[in-house]
Amino acid sequence: MASKEIFIAVIGAGGVGKAFLSQLEGLSKRLSANASSPKLSLILVSRSTKTLYSPQYKALPFLNLATSLADSTNKPLSLTEIIDFLAAAPAKVVLVDNTSSQDVADSYPQVLSRGISIVTPNKKAFSGSYKLWQDIFSSAASSGAKVYHESSVGAGLPVISTLKDLVETGDEVTRIEGVFSGTMSFLFNSFAPTEGSGGKWSAEVKKAKELGYTEPDPRDDLNGLDVARKLTILARLAGLQVESPTSFPVQSLIPKALESVGSGEEFMQRLPEFDSEMEETKAAAEKEGKVVRFVGSIDVAKKEVKVGLEKFDRSHPIAALKGSDNIISFYTKRYGANALIIQGAGAGGDVTAMGVTADLIKVLGQL
Repeated sequence: MASKEIFIAVIGAGGVGKAFLSQLEGLSKRLSANASSPKLSLILVSRSTKTLYSPQYKALPFLNLATSLADSTNKPLSLTEIIDFLAAAPAKVVLVDNTSSQDVADSYPQVLSRGISIVTPNKKAFSGSYKLWQDIFSSAASSGAKVYHESSVGAGLPVISTLKDLVETGDEVTRIEGVFSGTMSFLFNSFAPTEGSGGKWSAEVKKAKELGYTEPDPRDDLNGLDVARKLTILARLAGLQVESPTSFPVQSLIPKALESVGSGEEFMQRLPEFDSEMEETKAAAEKEGKVVRFVGSIDVAKKEVKVGLEKFDRSHPIAALKGSDNIISFYTKRYGANALIIQGAGAGGDVTAMGVTADLIKVLGQL
């Protein structure tokens, strides 16, 4: 019996995209060794200015894929053209969106309504307007297409799947709290360690930027919006109708005077002028025998979501994090006072792609 063919299309071939394509090649080889497994055929890879695709829906070879994409003479397809191309395919299609594009996110209801499943780490689709959230899942429900987005919170950590399992099995989630940003985790673990004094705030931000832990402009991390997006997604899954990531209190760590400076370079040059503000925050926590951390919390009963600085005892799991790890604690009726804790690497191309690949495997099992 010929195995069922499933077409894969990939938008975004940057850090996460490259790691995913490598994992997809491995998955494809493993599945091909089992006659009853579906045959995966990569039919499209797209990045901002290039599109590599097979007009006849023949599988693209993985060998030298990056070079083939860079050298592609295919006419770059618009998003609408990509959707039309995939909708006309002679087999089931899974679109893997490895971008953080709002435009691609806004197209999800249209993609799903045409029977194309989606797997993605793109936070913007699930933390945008509440209407987009509703449209995504109603389109999937009506067409039967699947949509999975584990890596939109905590990279490859099983955060969303765990929360879904808690909710769908009838547990009552009362509170969610944690460190949701690898960047913020790294910064505070080195700025305000549980032992020792830590470095100056601006020096730690500079170090994090040099190590590639921050966005090219660190203000995109320090404004707290990345954490707010993740909290929006989890709050919605827990049953709260959160309108957007800006509809609840989010503490920005960008000094007011530097919010409007022209560039990330100028921001970094002037940040040392404001070190005393963060030193005062650290000293106030130390006086209480505590450390300061940047956390997000959701109080489900009170319907309160917030992001910002909190003080923790040095023995608290959030205080004891290392490196750029994330930690997410679920407090529920079943788990009582002892939270269900998920902890580990919350950033990085390989672990984020792992979450995407794991989602793809879930979708394959349902097509």
